[in-house]
Amino acid sequence: MPTPANPAVNLNLVLDQVAKDKGIERAVLIATLEDAMNTAAKKHFGQDRNLEAKYDPEKGVVELFQAITVVSEINDPVQAVNQITMEEAHKKGMEVEPGDELVFQIFYRDEDAAEAKAQDDQYGDILRLKTFRRGFGRIAAQTAKQVILQRTRDAERENVFNEYKDRKNEIVTGIARRFERGNIVVDLGRAESVLPVREQVPRETYRPGDRVQAYVLDVLRESKGPQIVLSRASVNLLTKLFEMEVPEIAEGIVVIEAAAREPGGRAKIAVSSRDSDVDPVGACVGMKGSRVQAVVQELRGEKIDIVPYDEDPARFVCSALAPAEVSRVIIDEANHAMELIVPDDQLSLAIGRRGQNVRLAAQLTGWKLDINSESRVREMREFASRSLGALPGVNEMLVETLYAHGFRQARDVADANAEMLAQIPGIDPTRIASMQEEAKRRMVEDQQELSRMDYEREQARLAEARRHPDELSQPERMARVRGVGEKTIEQLILAGYRTVEDIANEKDLTRLGDVPGVGIKKARQLKSAAENYLVEEAKLRAELNAERGALASAGGSEGVEAAKAP
Repeated sequence: MPTPANPAVNLNLVLDQVAKDKGIERAVLIATLEDAMNTAAKKHFGQDRNLEAKYDPEKGVVELFQAITVVSEINDPVQAVNQITMEEAHKKGMEVEPGDELVFQIFYRDEDAAEAKAQDDQYGDILRLKTFRRGFGRIAAQTAKQVILQRTRDAERENVFNEYKDRKNEIVTGIARRFERGNIVVDLGRAESVLPVREQVPRETYRPGDRVQAYVLDVLRESKGPQIVLSRASVNLLTKLFEMEVPEIAEGIVVIEAAAREPGGRAKIAVSSRDSDVDPVGACVGMKGSRVQAVVQELRGEKIDIVPYDEDPARFVCSALAPAEVSRVIIDEANHAMELIVPDDQLSLAIGRRGQNVRLAAQLTGWKLDINSESRVREMREFASRSLGALPGVNEMLVETLYAHGFRQARDVADANAEMLAQIPGIDPTRIASMQEEAKRRMVEDQQELSRMDYEREQARLAEARRHPDELSQPERMARVRGVGEKTIEQLILAGYRTVEDIANEKDLTRLGDVPGVGIKKARQLKSAAENYLVEEAKLRAELNAERGALASAGGSEGVEAAKAP
């Protein structure tokens, strides 16, 4: 970059070019030039001199001035370079008074040599600049250049910070450039950003040159320049993508009330509509699933459930657990918790893989959720009846009352506060002590029974899972397909889908989606689940047939040996 010490350069052209290329205001550059020249001059002529640099827009140069104050007597040797006595000023023909300020231009450029010589001849003993002028052009150029470059960098950084601080909480697109200790440096055009390891999705991989779309998590002002922190794992990336894909959300007609996400796995969003004529779920799904698929594609296959928001917490939670069906809901307002009872064949679907479905539903709704199957609830009620009914003074009606108050076994009575027990209708306060004493003795027996029940339940589950497919009815086979409950089976059979193969072989997803309670999204899931089931069923059939064949061979060998025996 040309510098102010070069007499052949009109700095107006330089300022215009830099302002255009770097996006820096001209006034900022002029102030930078003046500061640069002032710094260089003080370094060369002395830090104690009262110097000031001023840019002349007509000439396109930076001029330098020194202010000298008129005093009656010079008392401070340090300030002597900036002072002149009134007596000395009068000798120079100046009509001044103490306190007046004299401003002298310091001529330092080659073309100003004549003015510099004349100034030295007349005021050299005051300014004492003659020996300092030599070489100032070169020193000024170097110092000014460094300051200008630094100020330009600072201004660029400030511009970048101001631009991206307003884009915080938005989505940006860039190119992956390099990797630094696991972090991905992303080029956004005018600035570089970083996608930290903690904000990356575990199963996503990038190579230099790959396109990266991410959420601006934060913009930090640091000494090396603004630090733009991106995220691919934030739940806000999900909501912003829907805002981009769904015009109704951008216009405020459809509102994303809540969102929950496990990056790379599954996500849920709850939506509502401010217009009764607009279906919020349908708007987010789009024609043939086009809108939601665009989001899924950007999130690299992450599954997304879109559920309708409801002011009624119970209905909202039931929707959030989709595609599982819920039979009953028991609400505990005090602990902000719900117990959800689902059909036995829906339990694994409601819980989800490694608890993912219920975990996301809890995050989405803000309620603590506990899921039990209908058979498990019946089993626990029967156990509670035996455990609580064995306590003195507890009849069948009181068992129901205790159960309604959250007591599930004798241990709960033993651990309860006596005053709290006395407030439960039907309990005789005089028998509370004996009830709790008996409850403590009953605890060991209850624990043994619970362990036995758990063992029997697990054995029954394993036996059911190992039933030969050829022994199952078609509805039983359909019930083993993920996402298919009793109600869905009934509707599928009525629509002509009587076997798992009928679902897996269906090529027209629209027809499958027309089944009441299914829809195009669930139709796609059902077809995929049916195909997966048939693969697993074939493996199980082959395994069980091999076991039966081995048993038959062993039995035949024993018969032959028995026949040979004398």
